[in-house]
Amino acid sequence: MFPAPPDASGGPPPPSADERLHGERVLAYLRREIAEAGGWIPFADYMNAVLYAPGLGYYAAGARKFGAEGDFVTAPELTPLFGQTLARQLAQVIAEIRDSEIIELGPGSGRLCVDVLAALAEQNALPARYRLLEVSPELRERQREHISAALPDHRARVEWIDRLPECWRGAIIVNEVLDALPVHLIVRRGSDVLERGVTFDAAGDLTLADRALASVGLHERARTRFPAVGDYVSELNPVAEALVASLAQRCEQGIMLLIDYGFPAAEYYHPQRDQGTLMVHYRHRALTDPLFRPGLADLTAHVDFSAMARAGVASGLTVAGFATQAQFLVNCGVLDALGARGDPQSAAYLRAANAVQKLTSPAEMGELIKVLALTRGIEPDLIGFRDGDRAHRL
Repeated sequence: MFPAPPDASGGPPPPSADERLHGERVLAYLRREIAEAGGWIPFADYMNAVLYAPGLGYYAAGARKFGAEGDFVTAPELTPLFGQTLARQLAQVIAEIRDSEIIELGPGSGRLCVDVLAALAEQNALPARYRLLEVSPELRERQREHISAALPDHRARVEWIDRLPECWRGAIIVNEVLDALPVHLIVRRGSDVLERGVTFDAAGDLTLADRALASVGLHERARTRFPAVGDYVSELNPVAEALVASLAQRCEQGIMLLIDYGFPAAEYYHPQRDQGTLMVHYRHRALTDPLFRPGLADLTAHVDFSAMARAGVASGLTVAGFATQAQFLVNCGVLDALGARGDPQSAAYLRAANAVQKLTSPAEMGELIKVLALTRGIEPDLIGFRDGDRAHRL
C-alpha cells in the first residue's frame, strides 16, 4: 500500500456515522477478547482481530479499501501496466511447466488477475488455471463481477479457493499480502526483552502495555536479529515465515513471487530503525498510532525479506532473485510497454507515464517495494532479475 504523506490540513477526516457505529462494535469485541485473556493480549492478537475478525476486521467487514475511494492504492490499481509487465516474467516460467497454474493470494479488487490474464493471452501463454485465494466473501463477489465483465473469454480459467492447495505447479503471486499479516511487537529495554500488547486503561481507552516475553522462539529471533546493544522496538512475523514455508513445501515446480514493502534483515533491524515499521493507512494518509480507529484503518508492518528467503530455502526452494520493484519492472520491460501506449502527448499516455513514475521512483514505490523470487525446478535465468539482483544482501 503506497503510504501517502501525513495530511497537512491537520489530520484525517472524522469517521462517518456508519464508521462510528462499526468502530464501537469493534471496541466491544476487543473488550471481550481482552477481558477473556486476563486483561492483556499480544499485539499480534490485536492486529489479527482488527484486520480479520469475521464481520468486524478491516479486511472482513466489507468497506471499500482500494483506489481513490479507499485507504490506499496498490500497484495493480494504479495502472494495468503493472500486471502486463509482471505477465512477462510469468510467461517465461509458464513456458517451462506443463499444466501450469497461477495462484494469487489476497487478490484485492481482481484487477491484477484481469491484467495478467489479458497480457498472457496476447503472448499465447495462458495457464491452465488462475486461482484466487480470497477469505473475504464481499471481496470475492467484487472480484467475480470485475473479472466476469473484463474477461468473458477467459472467465472459465478463473476459480476461487478457500485454502492453500495441497500442491501447485506454476506461479504463486503474493502481492502486498505479507505486510498485512499479524506481527509481534518486541521491546528490548536494557537487559529485559518484553512483548508489547494491548489493554484498556482506567478511562476505558485502548493502550499499549509491555510484559515479559514468554515465547522462546520469539526471544531467539529477537536475540539473533536485533542490534547487539541499545534499547530497541521492532516487529517479528512468524506467521509470514510459516506461510512462505507452507507454500514452498507444496511446490512441485514453479516460482513464488513475494512483492511487498520491506528490507533485508540488515536494513530492517538497523540500529537507527529502533521504533520498527508499523504504519496505519486511513483515507490515503499514513499514521503512526497503531491503535487508531481499530477496524476502520489498515495496519501494516514491512517485510523482513531475509526471513522470507530463509523460510523458502529451508523448505527446498532456491532464491532466484531479489530486486527493487523499479528494477524488476524495468527488467521486465515496463518502459517498453509504456512506449507502446501511443502519442506521448495524449492524456492516456501521460496518465500511464505518471503511474509508471510512481511504480518506479525511488521516492515512491520503486525503492520501498521489493520483489523476491523463490523457485523449484526452474532452469532459465529470470528476466526480472537480470540487472540489479540484490540476492547477496539477504
